[in-house]
Amino acid sequence: MTEPDRFAAWYAALEARHRSFLSFAEIRRALQALSSLYVERRSRLAGGSALDGAGKRAAFALYYGAQHFLLVREIVRALSPALGRPPRLLDLGCGTGSSAAAWALGVSPHAAVDGVDTSAWAVAETRWTLRQLGLEGTAVRGDAATAKLPRPPAGVLLAFTANELADAARERLRVRLLQAGRAGTPVLVVEPIARRMSPWWPAWAAAFTEAGGREDVWRFRVELPDTLALLGKAAGLDARELLGRSLSLPAAEPLPR
Repeated sequence: MTEPDRFAAWYAALEARHRSFLSFAEIRRALQALSSLYVERRSRLAGGSALDGAGKRAAFALYYGAQHFLLVREIVRALSPALGRPPRLLDLGCGTGSSAAAWALGVSPHAAVDGVDTSAWAVAETRWTLRQLGLEGTAVRGDAATAKLPRPPAGVLLAFTANELADAARERLRVRLLQAGRAGTPVLVVEPIARRMSPWWPAWAAAFTEAGGREDVWRFRVELPDTLALLGKAAGLDARELLGRSLSLPAAEPLPR
């Protein structure tokens, strides 16, 4: 299947899975609660409040997980070929695995993903996502801030995770990511567009650009599955417009033959 077909099939399976025991209204209410948590009470995210019930988990997967896939897909397309074509990706704080899956599919249908997350649910969900999309790899429980980083040509993704780390752990990870980038490992960091929620961003952006990387702000409009569009509309969110920002470090240039 083509990449759009894989996404459509994955989303249909995701919807069938969660709608087998939850109504649309229940998922919509959970999405409203989840969006409020992200906007108004982000300090509770580190404690796992985003995933503390079947409704929020379904809303997270069907709305945010799908949006993350679409946003990262567009970012990777825009940043290619600087990111190279890493055959394997390490997804730090993998969530549902959708972000790394989008990058992997943009590289090759045979690319692999290794996910790391503190949540047992996220680990299981990432494994399911990879199976559904026909990607190699797996996920394990662990700390995104301390996971061993791969060497090139493998890549590293930190998507919608850095803001949820403790300050000291996040700064240690920044140093390690920059070291990996200097060694030629492609690195991509993705976060929401709102700066007030991440005061650490300017320091990271300065360090990445000084190291030869780049900072970007993104705005895309894409076609959506009906349920994703309806969920956004019912919860007062515009799911059609994808907003985000990224920091990236390029892949090592291939050695001449």
